[in-house]
Amino acid sequence: MIALIQRVEESKVIVDGETVGEISQGIMALIGVERGDDVASADKLLKKILGYRIFSDDDGKMNLSVEAINGGLLLVPQFTLAADTKSGMRPSFSSAAPPAQGEELFDYLVKKAKATYEKVETGKFGADMKVHLINDGPVTFTLKV
Repeated sequence: MIALIQRVEESKVIVDGETVGEISQGIMALIGVERGDDVASADKLLKKILGYRIFSDDDGKMNLSVEAINGGLLLVPQFTLAADTKSGMRPSFSSAAPPAQGEELFDYLVKKAKATYEKVETGKFGADMKVHLINDGPVTFTLKV
């Protein structure tokens, strides 16, 4: 599984003109599911997202996690993260999980996140989403498990 995480001041996802998920300070994470991923992959990725130290401490160093600052977590399904872009000028999605498996693992990740952490919001799998964010920094990392 892949997560593109961004430290944000705020972020929201809009589907069909309605806000379906919204956070203030925290992490907006685009989530991609690849073939071969499983619940163990989702568990490892969630642990990494929640524990990744990308927020500044009192000395201005990135030493604090989203949990440590009690920030929000916005999980957004992002099929295109699993694209193979190594050759040619058009992405291949042969490495991406089939849609049913991708949705199942994304839903598992969300359920686990909500059971683990209280400030979780989400986008909508398979929807045409408009993602708004104010990246703080900017600070962006790719996490892969």
